[in-house]
Amino acid sequence: MSLTQIKDGEFTATVYKLIKDGRYGDAIHILSNELQKHIKSRAALSLLGYCYYHVQDFTNAADCYEQLIQLHPEVEDYKLYYAQSLYGACAFQDAMKATFLLDSPTTHTKMLKLQAAIKYGEEDFSAAMALVEQLPVDDPDTEVDQGCLLYKLGEFEKAYLAYNIALCHYSLKEYATALKYIREIIERGIREHPELGVGMATEGIEVKSVGNTLVLHETALIEAFNLKAAIEYQLKKYDNAQEALTDMPPRSEEELDPVTLHNQALMNMDTKPTEGFEKLAFLLQQSPFPPATFGNLLLLYCKYEYFDMAADVMAENAHLTYKFLSPYLYEFLDAMLTSQTAPEEAFRKLDDMAGKLTEQLRKATKQVQDCRRTRDDEGLKKAIEDYDQLLEEYIPVLMAQAKIYWNRENYNMVEKIFRKSVEFCNEHDTWKLNVAHVLFMQENKYKEAIGFYEPIVKKHYDNLEQCNIQECPCKRKPSVKRVLACRACDCMGRGLWCWKLGVDIQMSFDDKKVFHLCIVNLVIGTLYCAKGNYDFGISRVIKSLEPYNKKLGTDTWFYIKRCFLSLLENMAKHMIMLRDTVVQDCVQFLEHCEPSRTEHGVSTSKTVNLQIIYTTGSNGCVRKHMLFDVRERRRGCDRAAAGGGTHTHREEHRHLRGSHAEGSGL
Repeated sequence: MSLTQIKDGEFTATVYKLIKDGRYGDAIHILSNELQKHIKSRAALSLLGYCYYHVQDFTNAADCYEQLIQLHPEVEDYKLYYAQSLYGACAFQDAMKATFLLDSPTTHTKMLKLQAAIKYGEEDFSAAMALVEQLPVDDPDTEVDQGCLLYKLGEFEKAYLAYNIALCHYSLKEYATALKYIREIIERGIREHPELGVGMATEGIEVKSVGNTLVLHETALIEAFNLKAAIEYQLKKYDNAQEALTDMPPRSEEELDPVTLHNQALMNMDTKPTEGFEKLAFLLQQSPFPPATFGNLLLLYCKYEYFDMAADVMAENAHLTYKFLSPYLYEFLDAMLTSQTAPEEAFRKLDDMAGKLTEQLRKATKQVQDCRRTRDDEGLKKAIEDYDQLLEEYIPVLMAQAKIYWNRENYNMVEKIFRKSVEFCNEHDTWKLNVAHVLFMQENKYKEAIGFYEPIVKKHYDNLEQCNIQECPCKRKPSVKRVLACRACDCMGRGLWCWKLGVDIQMSFDDKKVFHLCIVNLVIGTLYCAKGNYDFGISRVIKSLEPYNKKLGTDTWFYIKRCFLSLLENMAKHMIMLRDTVVQDCVQFLEHCEPSRTEHGVSTSKTVNLQIIYTTGSNGCVRKHMLFDVRERRRGCDRAAAGGGTHTHREEHRHLRGSHAEGSGL
């Protein structure tokens, strides 16, 4: 609304109506223009500060109230609003100084509450509790504040009656009860405020941002959906977790709160890793930021093998390591980074960690046994939770140890490491899966590997469509081993089942990358290439990537290029003869893989998974662009077809055995 649309004599009524209707943005526009005409207008400054506060623009609100204090120092309320605005802007030190200006008995209780909130924001919980204890006992806010502080101090049972029951149940891992209270919050929000558009984005309905209004804050819908997403994520229901985030009242990205931004980054990491890293790095520069941000960013850098970036972040934020990293997490990250330059030293550090955790696991096992013997149900529940938590800390340490020897292809040593941990891990799927990988790589233990793979595959028959490419080794390797173990019928049955499942999923989700059929063709093609039948093998490998927009990625390319490297090497050595039609198929296939030559190409600027392929040369680890990698293979095929040889790295272009060509990884 513009000033020209306001009739004479209706200025005040128009502004108050806009505020009553919650149209604070329009009111701010009108009042800002009015303030330019009358710089020291008390009414304009007061209403403008009020509007800024309600849209949570606390910095501008504080500026308005600061001017009002200078113009009217006798008004105590302006001093209070000024301090509250500074607190909202996270300027805690300035806010605390501002509270000292409050000396009226009428604002004393509000001053104590605000000072307690400031100390809470500064994470000085003891000082905050001391201030809360000075509040009147019959004040409802006193109980709420005490519950808030008890929760932060880790006394969840005491905090039950006082504050945020759902959050307390979540921290106690009582997820079903927590979800019950979350549902109540969401249902009440939908019933009382349908204008907030809950669930509209998930349904695909385009709605405009509702903004960060006070109404939205009072409904606690954002907090409830974030908590729901966290619970679903812990339960490994990742689709439900993402849906919880999209069910939130719609807001533009610049309006998102730090917790929502953090959760979006974390839960979309598999599909949008670059955006995820950008969001986490951005949050790290803000103050304050969610406490989990620092540790999660470092762990994700290590997961994606960006160890240099992880080391840089730790070095640049050394002051954060003591505040946001537990001793366990710090030691683990330190060992992971050390493993890149000094594997032996890293193994020693991990071994020390494993030794401490092993001792704690034995004590926890004894505690569980004692509780069972005495029939202490509550104690047993707590003991089992402690044991499970220790096991979840032990598994990553164990896998990091094993990976050091895995990278050296010392599979016997990896198997020994796993055997030492069988006492605690024999029922853990991650442990069983990696034991199967190790047995598979030793080539003479295929039957033993099948014994570990098969229960995992059968366990996930019903939800196999949720598997991503990183999980695919679990599904493809039983088929490989059945071929190698002369169990062709069983392999064919499994292959047909995978094919049908892949077709069904592809029909259901047009835009989803589905790898089931790709894996079957890739396994068959790789096996034939390993046996020297390149005519048929390469045709299967090419078939595995159709359509390219659903199958092309660094993970699939990693396995496909090995078959092409083996083909090029054998052609260069004149060990095989390939029909011209097959060579042309290869060249055409590689051209289709180039993003610049096909509409199905992948934009390498949008995803980390498609940015980089690591290849090993004489100078160590060299980063290569995927597009460059594809073009090099195509040129090799062109030269081979013309009768020329190809220059190859020894490590990259060695003969492919069945297991080596198929590839694996911890």
